[in-house]
Amino acid sequence: MINIKDIPDIKGKRVLLRLDLNVPIENDRVRDSFRIDKALPTLRYLRSMKAKVVILAHIESDRNSLLPVYEYIHGFFNIEFAKNLDDAEVIVKSMKDGECLLVENLRNYKGEKDNDEAFSRRLASLGDIYVNDAFSVSHRAHASVVGVPKFLPHYAGPLLEEEVKNLETAFNPLHPFLFILGGAKFGTKIPLINRFLNIADNVFISGALANDIYKVKGYEVGRSLISLDSKFDKEIKEIISNNKIIVPEDVVIEDTEKNVTSKPANYLDIGDLINDTGPLSIAKISETVKNYKYVLWNGPLGNYENGFVDGTANLARALAEATEKSGVKTIVGGGDTLAVIASLGLMDKFTFLSTGGGAMLDFLANTTLPGIEALK
Repeated sequence: MINIKDIPDIKGKRVLLRLDLNVPIENDRVRDSFRIDKALPTLRYLRSMKAKVVILAHIESDRNSLLPVYEYIHGFFNIEFAKNLDDAEVIVKSMKDGECLLVENLRNYKGEKDNDEAFSRRLASLGDIYVNDAFSVSHRAHASVVGVPKFLPHYAGPLLEEEVKNLETAFNPLHPFLFILGGAKFGTKIPLINRFLNIADNVFISGALANDIYKVKGYEVGRSLISLDSKFDKEIKEIISNNKIIVPEDVVIEDTEKNVTSKPANYLDIGDLINDTGPLSIAKISETVKNYKYVLWNGPLGNYENGFVDGTANLARALAEATEKSGVKTIVGGGDTLAVIASLGLMDKFTFLSTGGGAMLDFLANTTLPGIEALK
């Protein structure tokens, strides 16, 4: 990939810039600006180079509009907003050097997800060159990610390059190396787990992923979230037979009377619902993280959406301390995980925080992404 900063002169060029601005919106205001803030240096650079910047992005908020994002960015510098592609095509013609334009949500157009060629050509007509600085959507084969580069000279943005550089360290890491994986959907994570069982010294599996392991071990899992397809049971058995695998020994449960307590993972009742990693397991893993030289973590350890964040928060505190005091290299990603870290005020306490959730996992599993391949 060639970085946009390697181009000697982009003054006056229309730079079609793909960003990931899909951030949480609450009461028509940006609730978590992490992804936007990570993109701002690229915008400032392009403006300083007197490029005409046309930003392509999407959002999945209730209003289905990027207007709150536009208002947030407008607090840093002047930027125009196109309510649709028709407006964008008009505004682009009169843009001056150093000006920026944000185009309304691309997901409003069916051609975006379908990677429709005609739609890709229409987007490409807005620019002279294309830049992908949206690592966190580069696992999607959408028009603005893989379609547009076919019709324009194409480059990587600084943020995309930074993500790749940092995540690639996981393929040849310092040792001992601990891989921490939370979240759900075990079936989709099997290739990733198998890959890192060949690289890491230990793999700590938690969150709803651990529920499938308990089920295969024959434990009662009650009402807990599990994969409904038993076709993965054989592969899960093979995974847990590896002595590198670590799973929580205790869990936080909610019983049928809504009482919340912790129990040994092998001592649940039929009505119990696993909601978080237990305090004993968190204390144990928190004590050992300082003994590793490299820790890679994606996904919450509990039911984040229902407020069970203690396990994730306590592990985040331990990792932040291990980074600062023991020099552990820590790479962390996943939207829910980062939301907890942000709430603790620890965003600057890790070696690297990835903007990607699914993109991070796909890159780690496959060593590349469709959006990256489109730039080659």
